[in-house]
Amino acid sequence: MKLEGKYIVILGAGESGVGAACLAKKHGWTVLVSDFGSVKDDFQTELNDLNVEWEAGGHTMNKMLSADLVIKSPGIPDTANVIVELKKLGKKIISEIEFAAHYSKAKFIAITGSNGKTTTTMLTYHILKKAKLNVGLAGNVGKSLARQVAVDDCEWYVLELSSFQLDDMYDFKAHIAVLTNITPDHLDRYNYEMQNYVNAKFRILQNQTENDWFIYNYDDPIIRGEVERKNINAKVAPFSLKNIISQGGYADDKQITINIKDQFTMSIHDLALKGKHNTQNSLASGIAARILEIRKEVVRESLEDFVNVEHRLEFVAKVHGIEFINDSKATNVNSTWFALESMEKPTVWIVGGVDKGNDYAELSELVKSKVKAIICLGVDNQKIVESFTGIVDQIVEAKSALEAVAYGYRLAKDGETVLLSPACASFDLFENYEDRGNQFKEAVRAL
Repeated sequence: MKLEGKYIVILGAGESGVGAACLAKKHGWTVLVSDFGSVKDDFQTELNDLNVEWEAGGHTMNKMLSADLVIKSPGIPDTANVIVELKKLGKKIISEIEFAAHYSKAKFIAITGSNGKTTTTMLTYHILKKAKLNVGLAGNVGKSLARQVAVDDCEWYVLELSSFQLDDMYDFKAHIAVLTNITPDHLDRYNYEMQNYVNAKFRILQNQTENDWFIYNYDDPIIRGEVERKNINAKVAPFSLKNIISQGGYADDKQITINIKDQFTMSIHDLALKGKHNTQNSLASGIAARILEIRKEVVRESLEDFVNVEHRLEFVAKVHGIEFINDSKATNVNSTWFALESMEKPTVWIVGGVDKGNDYAELSELVKSKVKAIICLGVDNQKIVESFTGIVDQIVEAKSALEAVAYGYRLAKDGETVLLSPACASFDLFENYEDRGNQFKEAVRAL
């Protein structure tokens, strides 16, 4: 797909939108940035400095409809009026990643999945950085890819990609594609059809050739079923916690083994990240590193000293013997399943927010064995209350992080844990999951 024309409309004035404006301006496009909501002050300043036209609080339709190319923020659904109208006119709509990749000479390690993608992305970047590769971090983490390509392009990028970003990508190619797992998530954006969501995730393989690699979770039945049905061009390197893998990686309760080029082994107890799901993340990152022929000592050292991302099973504080853990990044049931599975003490669980078609039945057994009380943190908690009444004796409702933490402190005892792992999006009470996690941490520190 050639990116031709003079006039580009960028929908959404967040980090990816403003980064795209920066790159578009550099390559001679006439740019309009349009946001249905408000634009943060620092982004306003940057757009003004770039001499880019921008608008907030709505979209001027006649300006939208004369665009040669449209870049869409991944947060905007296809059902939004502006997208419906643009599609009627056959306008080309792409993601910021697609746009940026067009102007970059870099190679890409692209990572997607319902869960674990941020940790795997950060860990892979950590290994490549330690190996002194010229590498950038982008997608859902770090600075926008477009901004980095505009300012100082790298030789490699590690990208965390959501299904929404992949939906609007066509010519992009991952040199190494990683798929961590697929569980029901964002089904509201996919007509509540699981296969539509699966198809979106598998777009990460598009345009790959026999010179590229696909790293995937062999233990995930949905992924394995799709792999068996598809004609995959890339070399495959699965990882497993159940099977010995001859090209890829596997783990038992003692060590991880990676079979790429030659064999790499490491004690599971030396991994910085604990828990089965994190062993999978470590395997995926380790395989990618060995494909790039990064030295074993560097891989080993990186897997030992990595510090996980904020808001993902993050220890906040111990107050009178009660541990408070911030897992605000758990915005779906499967993420919360992993969090609850890793709890070793009786747990007061803070859950709730904007439900994305969640099936809480998947958590019933874990909740029965691990959770002593539930605090619902959301505007509408009815579904959660109905799901766990009779399983947990105490269920209370809170309308702020401060109130939720106060309840947690009251309901937990010395030697127990208060876990924020919402299984839901945050937009009913908070700006985003970071805001939710930060308010939780502030409230804990105020105890």
